[in-house]
Amino acid sequence: MSYHYPIDETYWSKEEIIDVVNFYSMVEKAYEESVNRDDLLMAYTRFKQIVPSKSEEKKLCGEFEKESGYSCYRTVKKAKELSTGDKIKMN
Repeated sequence: MSYHYPIDETYWSKEEIIDVVNFYSMVEKAYEESVNRDDLLMAYTRFKQIVPSKSEEKKLCGEFEKESGYSCYRTVKKAKELSTGDKIKMN
């Protein structure tokens, strides 16, 4: 990984930064390997607790996609279409 995760060190606690990084890393893992759909959606739910604003989510996920090439939006969308217990693998 040769890029940086978009995080807000000014307003987020250490725990919140860890939880946001966990969400980003699960999106990465969905592209590079596969990840449990339920784990990804749980990480996304926590991400949304930290970043409730849709515009802020778009900004952060857009920065993440620009840096990594991985789309949070498409990954979460696909996860929501799958059933409980499924694995998600992005192409």
